[in-house]
Amino acid sequence: MGEECKDATAQQLRQVEAAGDGGHRAEDVVHPADSAKLYEDVPLMALNHISRLCKSVDASVRFYVEALGFVLIHRPPALDFSGAWLFNYGVGIHLVQRDDARKAPDVNPGDLDPMDNHISFQCEDMRVMERRLKEMRIRYMKRTINEEEGSPIDQLFFKDPDGFMIEICNCENLELVPAGALGRLRLPRDRHNPPVRMDGARDE
Repeated sequence: MGEECKDATAQQLRQVEAAGDGGHRAEDVVHPADSAKLYEDVPLMALNHISRLCKSVDASVRFYVEALGFVLIHRPPALDFSGAWLFNYGVGIHLVQRDDARKAPDVNPGDLDPMDNHISFQCEDMRVMERRLKEMRIRYMKRTINEEEGSPIDQLFFKDPDGFMIEICNCENLELVPAGALGRLRLPRDRHNPPVRMDGARDE
C-alpha cells in the first residue's frame, strides 16, 4: 500500500473516532477531494471466499450442499490438511477441520440474533428457500424490514452446524445509493473471477 493510501486511511480512522456515535456519513469519513487518492490503488474485483473452522468438515459440506446448493470443488494438492472447498453464486466457502491448534471463534449457539455476525446470500425466491428450511427441519427466524419505505426486504436467519449464522434475503428490492463521492463502485461484468470449468467435473 502506498504512503498516500496509508495517509488517507489513517485520516479516515481519525475522523471516525472523532465522530464517536457510529452514525457515520460518507463526508464525515473522508473529504470528496481525497477520494481519488484513497481508491486509485485498490485493484479488488469481488468477494472470493469466506473461510470457516468447523467441528466436522463432512457435516458442514452436507449442510452447505443440501441446504444452500453449493458445489464441492477440487482443492489444490498442496493443501494437505483436512478441509473442503465449495463454490456457487460467485462466492467460495472454504472449510477447515478444527483441532486443538485451530480453535473456532466464539459463536452464539442459542437464539438467532440478526445483529450477530453472519453472512448473507441474495435469493430469487424466498418461498422456495423457506420451504427447503422447513423440509430439512432447520430452525430459522423470518422477518421483513423497510416496508414503510416502500421497498420491503424479506429475511431468513438460521445457523450452520457450527453455529455460524446465515441470512437469506431478497435485497435487490433495495437500491444501493452511494453516500457521497467516495470513489467509483466496481462491478465485475466482463469476466468471472475465479474462472469456472463448465464441462463437468475433473476426473479423479
